[in-house]
Amino acid sequence: MKAAIYPGSFDPVTFGHIDIIRRAADMFDELIVSVLDNTAKTPLFSVEERVKMLRDVTKDIPNVAVESFQGLLVDYAREKDVHVSVRGLRAVTDFEYELQIAQTNRLLSKGRLDTIFLTTSLEYAYLSSSSVKEIASFGGDIGPCVPPEIAERVYARYRSGSVRPEMEEQHG
Repeated sequence: MKAAIYPGSFDPVTFGHIDIIRRAADMFDELIVSVLDNTAKTPLFSVEERVKMLRDVTKDIPNVAVESFQGLLVDYAREKDVHVSVRGLRAVTDFEYELQIAQTNRLLSKGRLDTIFLTTSLEYAYLSSSSVKEIASFGGDIGPCVPPEIAERVYARYRSGSVRPEMEEQHG
């Protein structure tokens, strides 16, 4: 069985992420969408909330599992006995950063973890979780960027006042 991991912060999940998930799920028998619990960042949503949102938007894709992980991707992949990581590329500017990470992961895994890059579909090339949060923080329309149930949760988070300005600066 061929499996792959699609790691990310998914804070929040966007149509661009969903596009990559659907396409990668067509390529592999199993796709594990893995939410990174990065203690260095202060996300808009908790890991548990992001896992739930991803499960909700991928429930119609039978070979997709959603989990979370901490630490290095290479350790997580070894635990799962998975040898392929999937990453999405929006633009050339993403490539240099993603290539560096892919090469580092390959080195750390002693050649046991390869990365496959999927270019985002053109209609989602401009999308990022950071831009979605920025638009929502000013009350803008994020409908073209995320599914309706995700938009509701993002707007609710900003309406609740639980997002402090200093947290927003760390979202990057």
